[in-house]
Amino acid sequence: MNRRSSDPDQRPHVLIVGGGYVGLYAAFGLRRAVRRGRCRVTVVDPRSYMTYQPFLPEAAAGSVEPRHVVVALRKVLPHASVLNGRVTKVDHANRTVTVDTKAGDTATLGYDHIVIAAGSVSRTLPIPGLAEHGIGFKYIEEAIGLRNHVLDQLDLAASTADAKRREAALRFVFVGGGYAGVEAMSELEDMARYACRFYRDSAGRPQIDPAEMGWVLVEASERILPEVDEDMGRYTVECLRDRGIDVRLSTRLVSAVDGRIVLDDGLEFPASTLVWTAGVRPSPVVANTDLPLDDRGRVRAQADLEVIGADRAWAAGDCAAVPDLTRPGEFCSPSAQHAVRQARLLAANIDRRLRGKTLKNYRHANVGSVATLGLHKGVAQVYGVKVRGWPAWFMHRTYHVSRMPTLNRKIRIVADWTLALFFRREVVSLGSLHQPRETFREVAGSG
Repeated sequence: MNRRSSDPDQRPHVLIVGGGYVGLYAAFGLRRAVRRGRCRVTVVDPRSYMTYQPFLPEAAAGSVEPRHVVVALRKVLPHASVLNGRVTKVDHANRTVTVDTKAGDTATLGYDHIVIAAGSVSRTLPIPGLAEHGIGFKYIEEAIGLRNHVLDQLDLAASTADAKRREAALRFVFVGGGYAGVEAMSELEDMARYACRFYRDSAGRPQIDPAEMGWVLVEASERILPEVDEDMGRYTVECLRDRGIDVRLSTRLVSAVDGRIVLDDGLEFPASTLVWTAGVRPSPVVANTDLPLDDRGRVRAQADLEVIGADRAWAAGDCAAVPDLTRPGEFCSPSAQHAVRQARLLAANIDRRLRGKTLKNYRHANVGSVATLGLHKGVAQVYGVKVRGWPAWFMHRTYHVSRMPTLNRKIRIVADWTLALFFRREVVSLGSLHQPRETFREVAGSG
């Protein structure tokens, strides 16, 4: 075993790059090995928490408290060391990683086993104006920022006499017809439509008619929700269009310069909200390693989750190309369903390697998919059974709350849903949270 003589702790060191699904569950799965003295674990991630992404749309819409969809790494992993920083280089030949810590320092860590669990980032394109005006939807801060932004736009529309500014404020564009885009748009449109009822003048006249809002879903392919069968995708399109959402298939975003949306089908209009959910790519971290990558930039792993040709290096999740033994020649899709199961097996296989046992291969057939289309609406395809409407929405909630880490978070989320049965949802904007010192600066500057 490659131990560091300079380190007083001579137990084999397992270093986990990333604190998402794979990082959290892999570290948690190694807790018994740590307690029995077989290894020690370090998790490196810029954030001190894991975000359960399937609940981001509900958090954005106010159905779930944002703090309840994140899990504090230090609280769940008391047996592991958590270092907040960004890995900038992995030198597996010398068993070291370079980390830019949150404190602004650069640290070099040695290890015996490394787990590449860096996940994925948004896959963007060089579209003019996208970087300046686009909003992502992968992290809790993006979800809550988007919620506040949407409500701020309603406030602006109700406050301005400028017809052009009002038109732009009430246009909401989502690019990407996968689960992230469809669920985020559905939940936020539901929330915004509900919020419109509270915009009235002193005479009780509506200031914003829900029909004035323009919600546009742009998808480059011929269908949305590729994870389900085509008929379920068509059903979803019909549901969205029945709600007044403009679903544009086989269409691409050409430009967003100065907040003016230009599509390749010739449509142009102003919009103050542009959400980008058009796919993901492996985290840039994996490009700065000496590990083998495939043509999509993913770490090449074996079925037992050990990296091909790299002893004591492991990979799983979105940044790993793991062969799908249930579909020869294919790789596991980048989903939470695979990530959680792979992480558990990965932890077990590291423990087996430490004990000199035979490793096991990852094998899991996809059980299906569930998606929410707003409050009490959804689609689901599980074990070949297709469900629509309220039952699918209930299945979505039931499945994901069962997968939410820790009993504490499960109970809190169910409590949020229960309270929502008796009280109306909150539609207050807290946009100033993003610039908490702005008012103080103005006061201090004027003094």
